[in-house]
Amino acid sequence: MKKHFSIGLVILAIVTLNSCSKSGNGELTGIKGRGKWFEPTPYGMTFIHRGAFNLGPNDQDITAANTPSKTVSVEAFWMDDTEITNNEYRQFIQWVRDSIARTLLSEQFPEFMTTEDRKGNPIDPPRINWQEKLEWNNPDYVDALEPIFVPENERFFKKKEVDSRKLFYEYHWIDLKQAARRVNMYNYDTQSYNGNVINAKGEEEPIQNRSSFILRNQVNIYPDTLCWIRDFTFSYNEPWATRYFWHPGFDDYPVVGVAWEQAKAFCHWRTKLHNDFLSSHKEATLHDYRLPTEVEWEYAARGDRQLSMYPWGGYYTREKDGVFMANFKPLRGNYVEDGGMATMKVGSYDPNDFGLYDMAGNVAEWTSTAYDESAYMYINDFNPNFEYNAKPGDTPAMKRKVIRGGSWKDISEFLQVSTRSFEYQDTTKSYIGFRCVRSSFGNEF
Repeated sequence: MKKHFSIGLVILAIVTLNSCSKSGNGELTGIKGRGKWFEPTPYGMTFIHRGAFNLGPNDQDITAANTPSKTVSVEAFWMDDTEITNNEYRQFIQWVRDSIARTLLSEQFPEFMTTEDRKGNPIDPPRINWQEKLEWNNPDYVDALEPIFVPENERFFKKKEVDSRKLFYEYHWIDLKQAARRVNMYNYDTQSYNGNVINAKGEEEPIQNRSSFILRNQVNIYPDTLCWIRDFTFSYNEPWATRYFWHPGFDDYPVVGVAWEQAKAFCHWRTKLHNDFLSSHKEATLHDYRLPTEVEWEYAARGDRQLSMYPWGGYYTREKDGVFMANFKPLRGNYVEDGGMATMKVGSYDPNDFGLYDMAGNVAEWTSTAYDESAYMYINDFNPNFEYNAKPGDTPAMKRKVIRGGSWKDISEFLQVSTRSFEYQDTTKSYIGFRCVRSSFGNEF
């Protein structure tokens, strides 16, 4: 009896101890088993550590001496080490083209859509099945795919081509800025929202529920190849218009002819592409790609050099041997003197101290920031940015977005790290491209 009784006490004690250890002995211990977080280096990106700098013209920049400067601090982020290239943007176009084709085929061939997940649970709405092989020359698919091609009466020399006017990318995003407005906050007393929200069409409507902050956008994503002709009157640029984007010789050149909305759509697609892969491999951490803010762009371009006028740290556009340091318009129009006629392959010049290429010249770059001449006077000093989602009916002045870096057709003043300019968000130019950034959290270096 005593022996069995003592064994029972031991078992009871073990159970009690285990129970206490799981609950932290009644202490505040946080949630266990969350694991250690590690952020690997994203492909093609460079880490920009957090820091502070004087935003705006340097003291040595006499031409802009009356422009105010401001000390600001920027959180760490990742940035593409080069501008987005033609070939990288073509991956976006091909994905959109194939998704449209698979959606058309699914109306006759259900195997191009997935209606169940891996566990057999129904998916609503169905998702595109990317595992099913897409054969463009399959005679069984001809009729189903006909809507994606240029109509027969519009074909040049009867050539059957995918109609770029039909390549639309549709995406949804959450407008956190509208959700953060005090007037739009959830009222716990009435259990409802009281404010109004501006939808993607620029229309004001009452907030029904949380989903009212989800905005929908649809963007045609094919670059404007005719910008090479439109940008330069009395100039022969037809070969650039007909070959620059699709010819393999220009694969590693920066994509141009992309409007601000198209650049934003690319960032959203890149986010989806990456996060879908992570989710399929049961990765919990997801990432968002976006355009850099104006302040992030300038901080990255300076490369930890507080007083430099150019990304390479010097005051001049030539090195000691007389070789130009970037691709721009030197010597009153002697475009070829710097090694290129128009754009050049990305990374043709040395990077700055952050490891970023072409932060001056080659092509100017879109930022997410709305342009305002007096922005430096009122933006915050903590991750500063000024954004405005222009509505369709807004005046052109409200559709200005900051571009940075200067381009192959600009003089050296536009290459300076502090020089800011703008372009309208619905325009396309042969000298404006973009690169993506990704916020980084938890990195202490």
